[in-house]
Amino acid sequence: MSARFEEIDWRPTPLGDISLRRRRDPASGDDVYEVKLGDEFLMSSLFTAGEIALTRLGLAQLPDADLDVAVGGLGLGYTAQTALDDSRVRSLVVVEALGEVIEWHQRHLVPLSARLSSDPRCRLVQGDFFAAVGDPVGLDPQSPGRRFHAVLLDIDHSPRHVLNSRHAALYQPPGLQALAGHLHPDGVFALWSNDPPDAEFTATLAEVFAAPEAHVVDFDNPLQGGTSTNTVYVARKK
Repeated sequence: MSARFEEIDWRPTPLGDISLRRRRDPASGDDVYEVKLGDEFLMSSLFTAGEIALTRLGLAQLPDADLDVAVGGLGLGYTAQTALDDSRVRSLVVVEALGEVIEWHQRHLVPLSARLSSDPRCRLVQGDFFAAVGDPVGLDPQSPGRRFHAVLLDIDHSPRHVLNSRHAALYQPPGLQALAGHLHPDGVFALWSNDPPDAEFTATLAEVFAAPEAHVVDFDNPLQGGTSTNTVYVARKK
């Protein structure tokens, strides 16, 4: 196989065939890691500004120490690693539906895996984040009913473009209310979206959370040329 491209892993999953690929970027010469679900690109190490901003914006207004954080969606690990880079974070639980993705990190097949797996504050949990939100056990099976200072979610493309139809209920008031139940008072819910700011969803957030904001994150897009954007929603528990 050419050194310019390698399919590192391919697996059938309940959500469809998932693959991890590495290719050499001709412009920079860097290795780019990509995840595909079927024919759809889920994530790329070429575009990580949104995932990093999700954590930074989500944690920005929290206290100075001893933060317990939950992340929905592991992916290539940029949201999780940015949380661990924050010295205030004392514990991190990452809920990932696909055991195959967790295994990529355990086998050190992706760039950040060694740092994530060696940090004693971090625990990777295989599970359905959306089902866990509605379960009394909650997001941490080892500590039923545990609450967090922040819940950071990066799974669906946006509240309107979900990977599974079951996920849509979370983005309605009852689902958001259930999610708020896993937060400490004044805790933060932050959500990554690939779509522009959605005024209707921001209004829905406001039914449950205090003062939600939609932050636009700009980043260079060498594939399309120019600049692309993501959106990060941040809201505090009432």
